[in-house]
Amino acid sequence: MVNSTQPESAEMSYKSQAHWRDYLELTKPNVVLLLLVTAVVGMCMAVPGWVGWQVFVPAMIGIGLMSGSAAAINHLVDRHIDARMARTLRRPLPSGALSPRHVLTFSALIGSIGFVVLALWVNMLTAWLTFASLIGYAVIYTMYLKRATPQNIVIGGLAGAAPPLLGWTAVTNEIHPFAVLLVMIVFTWTPPHFWALAVHRANDYAKANIPMLPVTHGVEFTKTCILLYTILLAVICLLPYVVGMSGVIYLLGSSVLSIWFLVYAWKLKFSPNKHTAYNMFKFSIWQLFALFILLLVDHYLVTPPLA
Repeated sequence: MVNSTQPESAEMSYKSQAHWRDYLELTKPNVVLLLLVTAVVGMCMAVPGWVGWQVFVPAMIGIGLMSGSAAAINHLVDRHIDARMARTLRRPLPSGALSPRHVLTFSALIGSIGFVVLALWVNMLTAWLTFASLIGYAVIYTMYLKRATPQNIVIGGLAGAAPPLLGWTAVTNEIHPFAVLLVMIVFTWTPPHFWALAVHRANDYAKANIPMLPVTHGVEFTKTCILLYTILLAVICLLPYVVGMSGVIYLLGSSVLSIWFLVYAWKLKFSPNKHTAYNMFKFSIWQLFALFILLLVDHYLVTPPLA
């Protein structure tokens, strides 16, 4: 027999298990850190000198908080899926460490603070663009696309590719074609990055009934798509040099990274072992990080200021 005190007892159980690390995990700190690196590069490349701390600090806080808010909503919406997948089974919601109400409150709080920080101390353009990115990831991708189409990560990837643009607008209050090019790099990088993980975890996604590309079209087709997107990414990564946005340091470094990434994609397609897909996924994270660091180094050492 269920008595009237059961919901309260469950809530008390959640509270007794909650820890600050659980709230931190909700924000996907490793993902947000990579996004913030791309935002920093966007900020720095928008100006010839160093970015003033008066803009840098609130921009990083605002973008970081709103990105963390979107990640927390992702945890909330996907909690039932996470409970069926080995990779996500121990996340705060499926493990019972936090309740959905706590997660929703936490997400709304840090998201609101982030928006206010951007609106008051950066500019409204960046605040609204960051909010649009939050909606794109937390609502359009997580609530709809992820469950509706195997092209979910391609379409939804635009939201995750926004931080370089957000960094650029934070210091200039305008959208520049160079900032859009940075977005295109991250946008094109996202499918081979995430599909490599999807290949590695295809059985998990099938069990959770999520229409990821390896589930709907097969692993071999997905590997072909990964290879083609990696080739496209290598071409797009040349564009900053072609348009005069960056110089020879970036050209040489990005070429090495692109070739390395292509080697992984080729091996995944034609001579994989059980670790190839996951190793490619891990390398892709460092590849994007190194690519944007190269842009930053080149900007201050080689490339002349924007006209």
